[in-house]
Order: sequence, then structure tokens, then C-alpha cells
Amino acid sequence: SEQGLEKNSLQDSAKNTLRKNTFDKQTQNIIFSDARAAGHKKLTQYYSGLFMNDTAFTALRKSYAIAENSIKDVEKMRKMVAFFAWASWASVTEKTPNGVSYTNNFPYDENIGNTPSAQLHIWSGFSVLLLLLGVALLAFWQSTQAEPQIDFPKQDPLRHVSVTPSMRATLKYFWIVSLLILLQMLAGVITAHYGVEGDGFFGLPIAEFLPQSLSRSLHVQWAIFWIATSWLATGLYIAPLVSGQEPKYQKMGVHVLFVALLIVVFGSAVGLYLGIMQKLGFTTNFFFGHQGYEYLELGRFWQILLLIGLFLWLFLVLRALLPALKIKENPSRPLLFLFAIASIAIALFYGAGLMYGQRTHLAIAEYWRWWVVHLWVEGFFEVFATVVSAFLFVRLGLLNAKHANASVLFATIIFLFGGIIGTFHHLYFSGTPISILALGATFSALEVVPLVLIGAEAFHNYTLSKSSAWIAAYKYPIYCFIAVCFWNFLGAGIFGFAINPPIALYYMQGLNTTAVHGHAALFGVYGILGIGLMLFVLRGLYPNRHWNEKLLALAFWGMNIGLALMVIVSVLPIGILQVIACMEHGYWYARSAEFMQQNHIQVLRWLRVFGDTILAFGEVCLVIFVIGLKTGWSLKEKR
Repeated sequence: SEQGLEKNSLQDSAKNTLRKNTFDKQTQNIIFSDARAAGHKKLTQYYSGLFMNDTAFTALRKSYAIAENSIKDVEKMRKMVAFFAWASWASVTEKTPNGVSYTNNFPYDENIGNTPSAQLHIWSGFSVLLLLLGVALLAFWQSTQAEPQIDFPKQDPLRHVSVTPSMRATLKYFWIVSLLILLQMLAGVITAHYGVEGDGFFGLPIAEFLPQSLSRSLHVQWAIFWIATSWLATGLYIAPLVSGQEPKYQKMGVHVLFVALLIVVFGSAVGLYLGIMQKLGFTTNFFFGHQGYEYLELGRFWQILLLIGLFLWLFLVLRALLPALKIKENPSRPLLFLFAIASIAIALFYGAGLMYGQRTHLAIAEYWRWWVVHLWVEGFFEVFATVVSAFLFVRLGLLNAKHANASVLFATIIFLFGGIIGTFHHLYFSGTPISILALGATFSALEVVPLVLIGAEAFHNYTLSKSSAWIAAYKYPIYCFIAVCFWNFLGAGIFGFAINPPIALYYMQGLNTTAVHGHAALFGVYGILGIGLMLFVLRGLYPNRHWNEKLLALAFWGMNIGLALMVIVSVLPIGILQVIACMEHGYWYARSAEFMQQNHIQVLRWLRVFGDTILAFGEVCLVIFVIGLKTGWSLKEKR
């Protein structure tokens, strides 16, 4: 029909206009046509009404959980819309004639010519083939390894270890861990509820002082803080335990670090509030408020303080560990060197977050941000976790030191070999060349290889937990290590690789499929490992009494079952439906209020209540148990 022909003609004209590169290198300006300028003017009015206080957008604001007057200043609103315009221009404009856009044609929208390039398909297929090859080689290597015979100790080797003052001083770190677990859980509950009631919490108008953007930022930051605090406290506890010596002023150093930690945790929370509530200027907000990047929300000032704290932690750990490192006859010496190297990397690589500034180009800032999010957390924390877990089993006499040294070194090589260059899979659509896409796809596939046989490690840990009667005292720390193996395979391995190949990430990035991987990996792996390390340290700090494990049982199974239900019953199904919607209609539709407010999507959101409630119940039981160690209700008869 004539109308159809006219519509197709207009679509082709709009697509050609949008994809034409109009950047003027001499003036450093992007030139808009009259039609595009008119469109920008209308979109400025649209977004100003949405983010400010136009009553016509009240319902849409509720659907998106955007608080009224989220942007209070007209000039800030103008700059925000200008950023939207630049981002959309970069996403559609071809770098070269008849080529792909600056973001490799992401996000998907066939109407404007944003379709996946051939390279996305090619390197996705290659990554799968490389994964299969890596798995085959790992299985072959595993089959050649003989399990060493171990004479399990008749008594707990750590039962009569002298607890030094600095080791005992780490107890208060776990009180803060417990407090942050509760606060982070509450922030998560509120954030999830905003999905079904965008302007309040069961009728309470909390969005006026706790908007979704704030609750979400706190939920992420407090998770990172309590997990990191647990791991850092474990390092402070283990170092004197290994060397058997207490360096001078070590206890004071542990106290100073604790105060610094409190300042960063609660100071950054106040900064996030002030920044999101638009009470700070641009520069002040960057340094003391909210930087605007997920996982690195805290202001630069707090970020610098945290880095200083990490180096103070490194100093305290290494000075306590040094005497043990000097003993050449120590069979665990290679393991201790790996522990020291991992500790150095944890302190050093957080500094990558300082490599960008307030006005650094977004593509460059994203590059360095993922150094922290991926390498610091998923790389060197993974190595630290592997080393610490192996070392604890060696000290308990459940693992042969020589075998543990070789296994940990092998796992570390694989983790870092895939993880360092594999970081590029976060940069497929950040203005990077095809070579980066190829490297990211290739090496990120290898990140999954060490996780494939992790079921064998879980079974091995379970076997160790049954090897002697005295090990019952470490039942739940070991159970946590077993759970970490499960979530490492499912959350980091299966759910991680499901979104990592270029063609998968092209359709799934930023949808609930990403949240599936994030929750199952961050809490399932690092969170439960942090809880396991906390329980191990607490076992050492309360060595003379058996534990009342009823609360621990409820905590362990509640957290794991709750997390599984939350992911499988609610978050994953929504993510799958979003991917289908993206492939059928475009990425914009999968994230639109029109799609997310459909009845069946809302039902799936409400179904999350079951998993969230069980998970929250488990966390509350854990905190009550930790408090009970101090008050006595978590303790039983003498060992």
C-alpha cells in the first residue's frame, strides 16, 4: 500500500540520518540536522517532565521507581539530557561508512540498523570451542592426579592454639559484618519492592527520603563492605596464627584499621545520600557523594581512604606473616607466599579505581572500573579465597601441604590466565575495537574451566567433614566451603558463561539475566565464603565450648535455599522473558515500563517474596547466633 511504502521510506530516511557520522573533528562538535534538533528539543521536554515534577508523568515515574524531582536543578537536567543525546548518538552512529557503531551496534534495535555484527557470532562460537578444549585438558590433568594418603589427626590441631591480643581484636569486625548483613538485606528488600510499588513501601512514602537509586546503591556497597570486612578480618586473624608471634603494636593497628573502616562505611553512606538527594555540587558530589558507577558508587574521598585502609591491612598482615615466611623447612611455605602475593594484589589492584577522574571519557572510565569490579573481586579475591581455604584445611591436618601447594598454584594460574584478559568481556560495547572483543570472548571462556570440576572439590570437602569426630566442631564452616563450590559452578560458571559470549551479552546485558549472575556469584560465592571464614575465626575465638548449632543450621539452609528460590523462581524467569522481548522488539522494549508492568511480570516479581523471606530469615538467624556467642546462648558444654 502507499501508506506502507511511505512508512518504509520514512524509516529508511530516519535510519540513514541517525547512522551517518556527523562529528566535526575540527570543531569537536556533533552536528544535528534540523529534524534531529527538533527531536532533541522534544526529548528534553520529555525527560525534564519525567525526572522533575510534571504531573503527567506521575504514573510513569512510579513504574520506573523514579522519585519526583530526582533532578531539582534545570542546568543539571540540561546536562543529563545532553548525555543521553551523546550516548544515543554513539550507539547508532557508524564509526566508518557502512560499518558498526561506536558501541558495536549495541543496543539491539533493527529499526535503526543496530543488529549484531558478524564478529559477535564468530567469536562467540570460538569461545565455546575453546571452553570445550579447556574442559577436556582439565579433565585429562585431573585424571592423572593421585590423591595422597593422609593420616588424619586424632585431635583438633587448632584446639589449643594461643589466641593473641590482635587475633582476639578481630571479633568486633564480625559484629560490623553482622550489622551490615542486616542493613544490606533491608536495602535489598526495599529495592526489590520498588519493582512493584515504585513510590513507596507497602503504602509508606519512603521514596521521599530513600529513593530506589539510593537503596540500590546502599545494597551493593554494603554487600561489598561486609564481604570484604569478613575476608580482611580473617587475614588479620590467620597471620599471627601462622607465625605464632605477635608483632609489637599489632593489636593497636587492628583497632586503628577498625576505626578507619567504620569511617569509610558510614561516611560513604552519608555521602551517597547527600549526592543522590542532589544536595552536593558536581565536584563535591564526585569526591564525597556518588561517583555514578555501579560497584564504585562511593565518592573519591572515601575510595582513597579505603585504599589507604587496604594498605594498612596489608602492612599488618605481612609483618605478622614474615616470621613464618622465613622458615625454609615449613611445608606450607609456598602456600604462605601465595597468600602474601594475593594480599598484595588485593591492596594494589583496588587502586585501579583511581585511574580515572571526574571528567575522564566514559569508555576509559569503564575500562578502569572493570579492573576493580572484575580483577579485584573476581580475580585476586578468587585467588585469595582459594589460598585461604586450602591453608585452613592444611592447618587442620585434612590436606597434604605439598598437594595443596600444587593444586592452589595450578588453580591460580588458570584463574588469572582467563580472568585478566577475560576482563575485556565487559568492554565489548564500550567503544573498543574488534581485537578487544576477540580477546575478551576467548579468555573469558577460560574463566569457567576451573569451575567445571568443582563438584569433585565439593565432594572432597564433604568427605573431609566426616573424616574424624573432632571435625564436627568445624561442620558449618566446611559446609559453607561446600556451598561456595556449588554456587561457584552455578552462579559464576553456568550463569556467568550464559551471558559472557559476545552474542549472548549483546541481547542480555543489563537485563535480569545479569542480576541472576550477580546475586548467585556475589552472595553465593563471595558472601557465603565470607560467612564461612567468619565462622572459622569465631570457632578459634571460642575454642572451649561446643556450639548450639540449631540457629546455624537454620541460617545455612535458609540462606542457600532462599537464594536459590529467589533466582530460579523470580529473577531468572523475568530475565528470560526480557531476552525474548529484546530479540523480538528491541532492547528498549525489554527495559520499558510497558513490558515490565505487565501482569505476569508483576506476578513473577511478587513470587520473589518467598525466596527473599527465607534468605532474610537465614541471615537473621546467623546474626542472632553471632550475638549469642557473646551472650552465651549459642554456646553449650565444654569441648
